[in-house]
Amino acid sequence: MAMNRRDLIKSAGMMGMLGMASAVAAPAKAADALEGLVGKGASKFILVHGAFHGGWCYGRVAALLRKAGHQVWTPSLSGMAENAHQFSGSINLSTHIEDIVRLIDVEDIDDAVLCGHSYGGMVIAGVADKRLKAIRSIVYLDAFMPADGQSLFDLDAPGAVQAHLNSAANNGGHTIPPIPSSIFRVNEADQAYVDSKCTAQPLATFSERIKLGGDYQRVAKKTFVYAEGWKDISPFGGAYEKAKTDSGFVTHKVPCGHDVMIDMPDHLAKILVDAV
Repeated sequence: MAMNRRDLIKSAGMMGMLGMASAVAAPAKAADALEGLVGKGASKFILVHGAFHGGWCYGRVAALLRKAGHQVWTPSLSGMAENAHQFSGSINLSTHIEDIVRLIDVEDIDDAVLCGHSYGGMVIAGVADKRLKAIRSIVYLDAFMPADGQSLFDLDAPGAVQAHLNSAANNGGHTIPPIPSSIFRVNEADQAYVDSKCTAQPLATFSERIKLGGDYQRVAKKTFVYAEGWKDISPFGGAYEKAKTDSGFVTHKVPCGHDVMIDMPDHLAKILVDAV
């Protein structure tokens, strides 16, 4: 019997964090998927994953964008995915922000669309604050939007926060294991794939309070994408409503669960190109 997020929060041993999606539309033909992605000039995209995930989750979106002639970076953050062998309790939000800052510096990336999914919203806010001149547009993909001094724990539901803390306490004090993708309604065909790829999250990435100077608010173009397929348990409804009332934001609703890049890659690719 599939668990839901409320069951997860009540069960003091299992946890998780935002991560997945629901009902997927039928796969588009290659020509249809590329429609609207070409003819706008080559653009640059940095796609930052959320908790428990890695760059792998953007594989379908990246393939579409690259086929249309764009440059795409899909880094896996420290301690995550193929970097899981380097996992450490000392890895925190600042570490992950620095991962992307260094990517920008080493690759000489400029004029880029910076997208962050879920927890990745915390990361991209910090990156934009440090490298404003390199960022053309910022996309919060069903993501947290922090203010200075906030942590993810300040923004998530209290029950979910306690569940994460309990899970970490049962796993060495600094490790939050991933949870089943069905919790966040990944389509059934992809659940086993997503579950096989997800890795543990360092607790300090959720608990560290971000330090922001204000430059992140000066990004010229901002987008918020709200996944309404799990709105009954999503913590992002408030952020979406806030973005809707901000004239600096373009907002989108998508009919799937949390992992939009898994369930609706062609639609997300078009949103990203529109965000250029």
